[in-house]
Amino acid sequence: MLKTILLIGAGGFAGTVARYLLYRFVQLIFPLLIFPAATLSVNLIGSFVIGFLYALSDSQTLVSPELRLILATGFCGGFTTFSAFAYENFSFIKTGNVSLLIIYTGISIILGLAAVYFGYRFGKII
Repeated sequence: MLKTILLIGAGGFAGTVARYLLYRFVQLIFPLLIFPAATLSVNLIGSFVIGFLYALSDSQTLVSPELRLILATGFCGGFTTFSAFAYENFSFIKTGNVSLLIIYTGISIILGLAAVYFGYRFGKII
């Protein structure tokens, strides 16, 4: 168990550093865009990578469950948690559970924005 945690942590470290480097790179290339292109880039690349990893691990011959943990949970989790959110929603589509897709996405966006708002308001009080 400790070995798995350390490997996921190493993947998370690599993902976090990769996120920072990509974020800075995109900011340098597109400094004047009116929307957060760097965050969008990180989220889209992370979503592609996690989808790719899960496709390779479906057969369990190309990517082992342990390697999937390191890369998907560790690297992609450190790179962007949006990739996990996107994959979870894709799983609902894959299983034909569109109602859960709508509920989960709606709740995540509405409550996520509310949590940021209330966290911000709480921070202003203190």
